[in-house]
Amino acid sequence: MYTVYGMAISGNCYKLKLALTQLDQPYRWVELDILKGATKTPEFLALNPNGQVPTIVLPDGDTLVESNAILCYLADGSPLWPSDRRTKAEVLKWMFFEQYSHEPNIATVRFWVAYAGRAQELAAEIEKRKVNGYKALKVMEETLAKRPFLAGDKYTIADIALYAYTHVAHEGGYDLSAYPAVQAWLARVAAQPGYVGMN
Repeated sequence: MYTVYGMAISGNCYKLKLALTQLDQPYRWVELDILKGATKTPEFLALNPNGQVPTIVLPDGDTLVESNAILCYLADGSPLWPSDRRTKAEVLKWMFFEQYSHEPNIATVRFWVAYAGRAQELAAEIEKRKVNGYKALKVMEETLAKRPFLAGDKYTIADIALYAYTHVAHEGGYDLSAYPAVQAWLARVAAQPGYVGMN
């Protein structure tokens, strides 16, 4: 059985919860409160020297970190991770996009606003990041206006990776009303077999 060290409000951790559930893989969840320093203890740092969640302990006792790398590992050999080379590259493209263009602007703003209580203190930085966050949503909108899922006609871990923070973007003050294709995609993801919510 897998053991996942995570925090329920984290989209990066939620990615694993959603994938494991949809892959029908049993797992044990260990909740850690990063706001109280739970990932900075010697015990946790022995598992992940970077001191971040999610961290997963595999059935053989080995440890794997970084949410999108874990998604690739979990989905290997399943329909969530395509077998053909070109579609695989398309999936990876979106997962890199999530980490570099989407997450730093949408997830970070959500954290500052909804959980860290820093909305006033960081107001100028939040507005700057929201400009880039809306650019990321526009890229998604243009793609999803042409096809049902990010990497093509089928649901993959690319969708899981980007769904995690997009579906809670409103918690950071993002308005998705101008992105109908993104909204329709959110509904399609939530309708997938084995879907489970964040909390």
